[in-house]
Amino acid sequence: MQTTGVDRAREMEVFAAVAQSGSFSAAGRMLDLTPSAVSRTIDRIEARLGVRLMLRTTRVLTLTAEGQTYLAAARRILADLDDAERVISDQGAPRGRVRVSASLAHGRQRVVPLLGEFARLYPRILIDFNLTDVVVDVAAGQADVAIRFGPLADSPLTARRLGETGRTIVASPEYLARRGAPQVPEDLHDHDCLNFNFRRAEPVWPFRRDGRDYALTVRGPIEANNGETLTQLALAGVGVTRVGNFSVADAIETGRLVPLLEAFNPGDREPIHAVFVGGANMPARVRVFVDFLAERLR
Repeated sequence: MQTTGVDRAREMEVFAAVAQSGSFSAAGRMLDLTPSAVSRTIDRIEARLGVRLMLRTTRVLTLTAEGQTYLAAARRILADLDDAERVISDQGAPRGRVRVSASLAHGRQRVVPLLGEFARLYPRILIDFNLTDVVVDVAAGQADVAIRFGPLADSPLTARRLGETGRTIVASPEYLARRGAPQVPEDLHDHDCLNFNFRRAEPVWPFRRDGRDYALTVRGPIEANNGETLTQLALAGVGVTRVGNFSVADAIETGRLVPLLEAFNPGDREPIHAVFVGGANMPARVRVFVDFLAERLR
């Protein structure tokens, strides 16, 4: 079949417009063509295929069975072309919505301050940002990117390391003035320890003494599912807590919290990752957001 010099995609566009509008003149107005140009295009398609695609009368156009088949194929091909162009365009100027899930404390303190810069760099990307300590299911489509702490479970997701954080035991000056400062880990048995209510079956804090690591069970009046709440409680003088360094760095620097038992800190580090659906079809908008986080947070 000779097709040299024929813009078949344009022909399909014209045919689909005629089928949609029901007339050559209406299709011409849609495509900025004269009715005669539309008619010649349909004639050319039918001549090349050797079949009648439309039955034309003075009042109505009716698609033949072959015309219905051609229309379905034309719409599918035109949609594929649109998708291909969007993909290429997305590579050059990423656009669209990126749904991001981050923990309350880390998200508010470390990620939110970066979002304004990202928005200026990529004005066509909409960041749909959700702060929660609930683990969302990225594989099931609940988010495009999730920021996770700690070891990652085996999954089909792709992970990009963003950094790591340690943990520090802290209390407010007001609490320490009232209850005294613990000198060795075992002194915590006489203190109100504010702990996380997830991950561990037992509320234990790790320590290192004389090169030996061990865990100490601690108790207190309140448990919470996020470091930001525990930090706020410690700032209010409610008790002693052990949270991520990023949660308490500013408060320690300003003297509102005091680090405790640093000589016994085991130096354990918790990795931070961005997890997402990777692969060849990963949208550019997700890729540039993850790249941005990795560069700024590391």
